[in-house]
Amino acid sequence: MRFSKYKAVKTVVDGITFASKREAYYYRLYSKMQEAGMIKNLKLQTSIPFKLNGEKVFTYKPDFEYDDENGHHIVDVKGVETPLFRLKKKLIEKLYKINIEIVK
Repeated sequence: MRFSKYKAVKTVVDGITFASKREAYYYRLYSKMQEAGMIKNLKLQTSIPFKLNGEKVFTYKPDFEYDDENGHHIVDVKGVETPLFRLKKKLIEKLYKINIEIVK
């Protein structure tokens, strides 16, 4: 069993390796919701570039994206919110005028 520095255990579900058991749990949950027709367009680890003056500074990769009757959702599973994560989240939210949902 391999732990990250935050004690997350890598977990494999449907041949996909997740960074933590918690992230794998949400994948199972969202997959079942999609099968039930509650959500659609479930995507994992999409890329959202942050550009400043036309130059890419970093790429933000949320854990999940999906659509439901309330709109488009961008979700990140976090056990620990580091200062760097909070900064990147805030910059992406401001640039794209979106809200990134955090689930724990």
